[in-house]
Amino acid sequence: MTEQTIVCPKCGTEIPLSSALTQQIEERLRQGLEAEIRQQAREAAEQALTAEMTDLREQVAERSKLLEEARAQELDLRKRQRDLEDKARMLELETARRVDEERQKIEQATSARLADEYRFKELEKDKQLSDLRKEIEDLRRKAEQGSQQTQGEVAELELEQILAATFPHDQIEPIGKGIRGADVLQKIHTPTGHYCGSILWESKNTRSWGADWIVKLKDDQREKKADLAVLASVVLPKEVAHFAQIDGVWVTGFPYVIGVATALRANLIQVAMARLAATGKNEKMEMLYAYLSGVEFRQRVEAIVESFVTMKNDLDKERRATEKVWAKREKQIQRVIQNVAGMYGEMEGIIGQSLPEIESLQLPAPDDDESEG
Repeated sequence: MTEQTIVCPKCGTEIPLSSALTQQIEERLRQGLEAEIRQQAREAAEQALTAEMTDLREQVAERSKLLEEARAQELDLRKRQRDLEDKARMLELETARRVDEERQKIEQATSARLADEYRFKELEKDKQLSDLRKEIEDLRRKAEQGSQQTQGEVAELELEQILAATFPHDQIEPIGKGIRGADVLQKIHTPTGHYCGSILWESKNTRSWGADWIVKLKDDQREKKADLAVLASVVLPKEVAHFAQIDGVWVTGFPYVIGVATALRANLIQVAMARLAATGKNEKMEMLYAYLSGVEFRQRVEAIVESFVTMKNDLDKERRATEKVWAKREKQIQRVIQNVAGMYGEMEGIIGQSLPEIESLQLPAPDDDESEG
């Protein structure tokens, strides 16, 4: 067995070792080595642990960073989602508003179009009515623009008929065509046949007043030796409303002929009776003449005619009021019939042929001859 030696570090001498010592040395060396190994292992482990911890920390930091970024992204995504939802809601609201605005615009445009159509129809109807009125006016004007002779004859006949029908005891003498002396001579008689005087009548049916009519009628009155002269005209002077005395001639409109004739006739009869009672008394004759040509006589005539005018105006008002009520009721009845017919038509369109027929709302059946043809 070879002895083991150890070299002295100071002198370099090999020192033999016994086995026991060798074992001890080896044991110590081994322990020292193990301690060193352990130390190295510990240091290596610590370094590895430190590296691992550093790596873990870096991983944790990186993961934290990533988590923070993820959270930030999530927040950003949530914010974007909320923004998108808000935008979607705003877009929906804006769309609803625009739809409402467009609907209002369409409704306004439709209303305006319908209003224009209705206005055009109204204008068309007004134009048609205006054309019809113009046509009627033209026809009326043409009818009125007949010959002056025909118009005069119509007025003369009307005056003659009025006087004859109103005063059956009087003698109504029409003056022939081409004979000078106005139109009609009314010879007044009492119911007992006593002659009381005469009234010369002239009728005018023209559009304008003639300034020479009064002079001509006075000449005719003197020629016919008539007591009074009356001019009945469709057109009166501006200063005459219903009737008046102009230069000794009575002027009146046709609606007041009966009133004027009644008043003048009554006064002539009264004068004639007074004249009859005062026969041979010149003073009374002069008084009667003064009365006949005086203001009192004229006032009496005016009072009688005014009463007649008032009664006639009242009668015209009553006639107009009655016609107005009739026209109003006719419009109301026509409106009711139209609404009932419209409602019946709408119900018939909904229900169909099962709706009972109303005979008055159906079209009239054609005649047998027409159906055969």
